[in-house]
Amino acid sequence: MRVLVTGVNGQLGHDVMNELEKRGHVAIGSDLTESYGGLMDGTDVCEAPYVQLDLTDAKAVRRVIRMIRPQAIVHCAAWTAVDKAEDPAVKDKVWAINAEATRSLAEAAAKVGSKMLYLSTDYVFDGKGEEPWQPDCKAYAPLNVYGETKLAGEKAVAELVEKFFIVRIAWVFGKNGQNFIRTMLRLSETHDSLRVVNDQIGTPTYTFDLARLLVDMIGTDKYGYYHATNEGGYISWYDFACEIFRQAGRNTKVTPVSTADYGASVAARPFNSRLDKSKLREQGFTPLPDWKDALARYLKEIGEIR
Repeated sequence: MRVLVTGVNGQLGHDVMNELEKRGHVAIGSDLTESYGGLMDGTDVCEAPYVQLDLTDAKAVRRVIRMIRPQAIVHCAAWTAVDKAEDPAVKDKVWAINAEATRSLAEAAAKVGSKMLYLSTDYVFDGKGEEPWQPDCKAYAPLNVYGETKLAGEKAVAELVEKFFIVRIAWVFGKNGQNFIRTMLRLSETHDSLRVVNDQIGTPTYTFDLARLLVDMIGTDKYGYYHATNEGGYISWYDFACEIFRQAGRNTKVTPVSTADYGASVAARPFNSRLDKSKLREQGFTPLPDWKDALARYLKEIGEIR
């Protein structure tokens, strides 16, 4: 299968490219940079074809899709800096990247008959209550600009592309980028104790595991909405931090606090990020492994544990 992957300089895009190559697919990467640089340290450079592409340039998007004529597109590129998205100075840019560029890509995909897999987020919901969100739930009520723009991307894909997958994920971590785990490890080097919120509940998602599922998915015609995080139940960020330090052998003390007491975020965050993933099994897909297992493998991958 010939597959175009956007945002290959990010955590997920990098892993999707490697998974596609490993399985013998023709993977073409794209991002803003002139060439693909691999991981943050410049290692593990993917040898697959690469095309420089600014997704906010609708004309360039149409030209590239016509040229490549992918059988599937995995759209990983996005503005993901949630707090920065609230800045009025960049709000238009966030909309251009997450909403308008996704619409352009969806229009181009539809014209060549390509499948399209769009990565979305739990932030399209308001995060209220304690019941897990169902993948086909349409009770959208995003709390911030990031959520609003990702929801607009969802609607564009569902409206324009006949063969679409919309996969919502949460609490993402991977080798090629910054994430909560790296932040906790970095802060533990200069702090004996840390305060971490314990009233936002969800489940982490390891991009290495997610990439396997996404490549499985685009090889089928089981289109629609899905939720995908690692297994292992629902936890708080406080629980996650405690397990990070336990596995990494750090003695950093973690104090649980409420979101209100923590008070550092510019953008409102959902309290309930529980995503129901049962549809994956119902459709014959293999769920992601337990998040504690994923964390152990990740810490080993980045050299934190042997």
